[in-house]
Order: sequence, then C-alpha cells, then structure tokens
Amino acid sequence: MPEKISDAEHAVMEVLWDESPLTAQDVSERIPDTREWSANTVKTLLGRLLAKNIIAHEADGRRYLYRPLVQRTDYVAGESKRLIDRLFGGKLTPLVAHLAERDELTAQDIAEIEALLKGLKS
Repeated sequence: MPEKISDAEHAVMEVLWDESPLTAQDVSERIPDTREWSANTVKTLLGRLLAKNIIAHEADGRRYLYRPLVQRTDYVAGESKRLIDRLFGGKLTPLVAHLAERDELTAQDIAEIEALLKGLKS
C-alpha cells in the first residue's frame, strides 16, 4: 500500500489519473478553479508525490512529464480498506448498517446493493 496522500495531493492525482503524462503547467491548468492554486503550489504537490513514490517524472526537454505510479482503483481499494479497518473493525456490515441507520441509503442505493449481492451469490 502506498503512503497516504493528503486531500490536496489527491486533487493532483485525480488530474493525472484522468490524463497523463502531463507537465506541471498542464496539471495546474486542470486543477479546478475553486482551489485557487498557483503553479508553484501544484509544483510543490508534485514534488511531495514524487518523494512518496506515487508518481514518476521524465525529462522532456526543459520540462518534466508526470505520470501516476499508483492506479486509481488500487488507491481507492487501499483507502476503502483503511476506512473500514479503522472505523468498523475491518467488517463491511457495520458500515452498511451505520449508513442505513442514519437514513443515508436511498432506495436506489438499496436496489443496487441488492443487485450486487444477488450477483455475488450466483
């Protein structure tokens, strides 16, 4: 499991997962405007992700092209497991029960879960 990434680093990863390789400028242009980040902020975050070995870069003339070393699906799986382990003792049922008790599951959610479980049983 790769090292944990911050919310800010995750925003950069989302850009790279959607399209790569990209330059720092390309990444900066694709970060949502609501972040109001400068190009230097994005470069700092890219540096942190490089240090964590979550992305790689290669020289392209005077600039670098960045690409993820960790796939989105692998990261989501690891983060999901961490959450379930930390909050629900590694068991999925208490998570679903918690969501159901708080009325956070819509009828659509329940139908999708039922269909998923039915598919797993067959």
